[in-house]
Amino acid sequence: MRAVIAVYVENKYGVLARVAGLFMRRGFNIDSLTVGETDDPAYSRMTIVINGDENVREQVMHQLMKLHNVKKVKLLEEGRAVERELLLVKVKNTPENRAEIMAAAEIYRAKIIDYTTASMCVEVTGEPSKIRAFIDVMRPLGIVEICRTGVVSLGRGTSIMDRSDI
Repeated sequence: MRAVIAVYVENKYGVLARVAGLFMRRGFNIDSLTVGETDDPAYSRMTIVINGDENVREQVMHQLMKLHNVKKVKLLEEGRAVERELLLVKVKNTPENRAEIMAAAEIYRAKIIDYTTASMCVEVTGEPSKIRAFIDVMRPLGIVEICRTGVVSLGRGTSIMDRSDI
């Protein structure tokens, strides 16, 4: 079962290595990991996506809280959180596939951000399922290169990860 975990950490040297090391030591795989500074430069927020049963999720969250520099850990429940991902994909630009690339970009509300006679670079944002679907559409057209950010997520509505006590 897929789980999205939000983690507030002190923005210090070595924190990412400690978090990744925890997963390595426990034999858990990270499906997606994004990290960025928050509105307070002293803290960063990690969004970690894993697959595992409830026991694995609970163990990961418990072990994360034990790490030095980890201040908060929260499970973001499916359907109660907004998820987005960014994809940059470079596709072969040929007279035969140009119109199809441009039509797909329009349908998926993507942007063509670089254009040469040999390739197009397309930017897509959305839920992970949208990103996967766009890749599937582009694959037969000749993907040259892909770069994905991984998932970022926030609770829906008034649900927040309270930082008042960190």
